[in-house]
Amino acid sequence: MDNNFIIETKNLTKEYKRDEFKVTALHQANIQIKKGDFVALMGPSGSGKSTFMNLLGCLDSPTSGDYFLTGEKVSELSGDALAAIRNRRIGFVFQNFNLLPRTSAVENVELPLLYSHVPKDERRQRALGRLSEVGLAERAHHHPQQLSGGQQQRVAIARALVNNPVLILADEPTGALDTRTSFELMGLLQQLNRAGMTVVLVTHERDIAAFASRIIGFRDGHVVDDQCVAQPVDALAMLREFARVAA
Repeated sequence: MDNNFIIETKNLTKEYKRDEFKVTALHQANIQIKKGDFVALMGPSGSGKSTFMNLLGCLDSPTSGDYFLTGEKVSELSGDALAAIRNRRIGFVFQNFNLLPRTSAVENVELPLLYSHVPKDERRQRALGRLSEVGLAERAHHHPQQLSGGQQQRVAIARALVNNPVLILADEPTGALDTRTSFELMGLLQQLNRAGMTVVLVTHERDIAAFASRIIGFRDGHVVDDQCVAQPVDALAMLREFARVAA
């Protein structure tokens, strides 16, 4: 395992049994992702990109093959060990935010720290710090229904960051957002990436993938394309142009 790689998969395969049939959702994926990469996983429904994302996030285990995260072979770990890795090393951002509706923004952000048994005062301090970083310091005590979709997704990003993960996994994070808010969110992810965070994004939208520095294509469970983007689109520049045209 090369220490430059935060993610390395070797012949990673996932199969499901349906009645008497075997379905191969992912077939022998060999992918290496370096620290600080911004990677978009693309492909139509059923292509294998979401299966691959679930394996990277330790939400599922492969049928065969190996997965190394920061040099550790995690593909054969037990459920409890995988849960610990999910909580401490990986930050998740989902399309529908997955916030607790009756809990304030800061309490939502604190949740991963609660599971890590971080003391109460430290939890609050770290959660408020992450909310400030995503521009929501003044909304810390608002509940999700009092926030816009973009603000809710920023809370989700703050929650993803609060445990100081090595990796952010974002599953269709702009799917529930309008164009302007999507640019804002992608701008935030780009800023995090430029600061050194590794980001892996699942999307079926080519214009969203264009914000990444690398695009990996999936089809029928196979990796069919892997290309670097010479000049990723600048999301904040797009946001400024959008505002200019709308004015």
